[in-house]
Amino acid sequence: MAEFLFFLSNHPILTGLWILFFCGILLYHRSTSAASVSVQEAILLVNRSEAVFIDIRDKKEFDAGHIVDAINIPASKLEQRMVELSKYKKTPLIVVCKLGQQSGDVAKKLTGAGYEDVVRLGGGISEWQAQSLPLIT
Repeated sequence: MAEFLFFLSNHPILTGLWILFFCGILLYHRSTSAASVSVQEAILLVNRSEAVFIDIRDKKEFDAGHIVDAINIPASKLEQRMVELSKYKKTPLIVVCKLGQQSGDVAKKLTGAGYEDVVRLGGGISEWQAQSLPLIT
């Protein structure tokens, strides 16, 4: 640790560049990812605002277990099946994937296509299962 601090103090330009680089990555990630909601917030959205779950996992994973009334549109087929979601333009949408990583990109695409309130489920279906919430098989 002492050597690391010695390196930092002797190379202020490199240290500054690393800090700027790190901050740039954080800002880029924040600007390109969609808003995330917890499982509890998602349940509140469904109960209060009649939000709809959009499950972007493959059909096989969806059939193995999914959230009640979730609509399955695999991420790879989103462009072709966007028409199916046209009646939900003003309805809050919660995008769900397996771990909560792919859903951010899909949520951004939906927002860009004119959907007003799109969020992603933080942790995805794995977090839903971890909290012992029901899945339909």
